[in-house]
This record gives sequence, C-alpha cells and structure tokens, in this order.
Amino acid sequence: MSRILRHKSGEGGSFTRKYRIQRLVYYEAFQNIGDAIARETEIKNWRREKKVALIRQNNPTWEDLAASWGKPIVLNVDRKAGSSAAKAASE
Repeated sequence: MSRILRHKSGEGGSFTRKYRIQRLVYYEAFQNIGDAIARETEIKNWRREKKVALIRQNNPTWEDLAASWGKPIVLNVDRKAGSSAAKAASE
C-alpha cells in the first residue's frame, strides 16, 4: 500500500514519474516477498499483449483498484439492543 501511495503522489520510481502512472489496475498478494519479486520479474518479461490480457481478465474496465487507498475511513457503530455496548451506554 505504501508503495502505491508513493507512486500516486509522484514520489515513486522514475518510470512512474516519467509516464505519470497513478492508476493500479492489477495486483497480486503474496505471503513471501521472494515469491512476489519472482512473480513481478516473470510478468515484467512478458510481452505487452500478454500483460494487457491478464489485466482484462481480472479488471476488464481498468478500474483504479487503489482509488480509495490512503483516504480517511468512516466507521459506523451499530448498537443493537441487548448488546454489551448498548447495555454499557444505558448504564
């Protein structure tokens, strides 16, 4: 997440700064950093057509998957009757 936010603010790598890339259209999550680096290297070696096909398969509208990342969130608390939070509030 921090890497994406740096790219969006223009502080990312030279490629993203040069081409003003600020939209995340595809990502994969990994538990192991070594696996993530290996997958990134694999995809980087693909031809553009194959990369575009991967994106279209998973995100056909090319929506920015990180559009709301880094923005404040609003937490709504639903206090239902009989819950411990509702009892504590009434005491």
